[in-house]
Amino acid sequence: MELTVLGCSGSGPGPQSPSSGYLVRTGGGSLVMDLGNGTLGALHRYLDPFKLDALLLSHLHPDHCSDVASLVVYRRYHPAPPYPPAGHRLPVYGPVEAADRLAAQYGASAAERGDEDLADVLEFQVITDETDTEVAGCRVRTRRTVHPCESYAIRVEYGGRSLAYSGDTGACESLIELARGADVLLCEATWPQVGPHGEAQPEGVHLSGREAGEHAAEAGVGRLLLTHIPVWYDSAVLLAEAKSAFDGPVELVSAGASYDV
Repeated sequence: MELTVLGCSGSGPGPQSPSSGYLVRTGGGSLVMDLGNGTLGALHRYLDPFKLDALLLSHLHPDHCSDVASLVVYRRYHPAPPYPPAGHRLPVYGPVEAADRLAAQYGASAAERGDEDLADVLEFQVITDETDTEVAGCRVRTRRTVHPCESYAIRVEYGGRSLAYSGDTGACESLIELARGADVLLCEATWPQVGPHGEAQPEGVHLSGREAGEHAAEAGVGRLLLTHIPVWYDSAVLLAEAKSAFDGPVELVSAGASYDV
């Protein structure tokens, strides 16, 4: 498997990166995990979106799914598609409200929202806690995590290799269980362990750099890749925190970088 970072900026796009989006390519196909602000444009550099086999959405915050609207436009209105899009709808795996919420995002007026369901070009599949299915030739498993909205960690396995992705989550045992023994954990590290004024960070929202390292250590993963760092935090601080808790290889991902899994 090859992981390519389409975007990794936390909570919104930054000057050096779109929001969250990750392309996974294998010998058998390709899938994208999350499609936040700006990531569809980045996807064009590596893959014609018509060749994408599936989209997995960890949750429905805009920085993880807002470019689905642009993807619909691309598939619906491209003047020369390589195949009839309505006859080859793109599978989209996501939380139970994905179809309704994304249709509402796409609709520009109340009337349009009432008529829109995106079903002409997208085929929605609901993921749940402990989903275990085949997607684009890969085994994909999900676990519910801790976040203000319904959110999932995702594990992709192919050819004896495994990639776990945290999505957005606070500290939780389910992420450790899903990532157990993974070759790579792509994990959010959204803020430092202690806030800028010495305050404790809110529980059940995001992981600190140290917590990302702790989860990687408890799961026994081979390598930790840190992502989802907002523009207002120093990534070097979060990297140092993660390294203090995990003695394996740790890296900060960057937009456009690719990693062998």
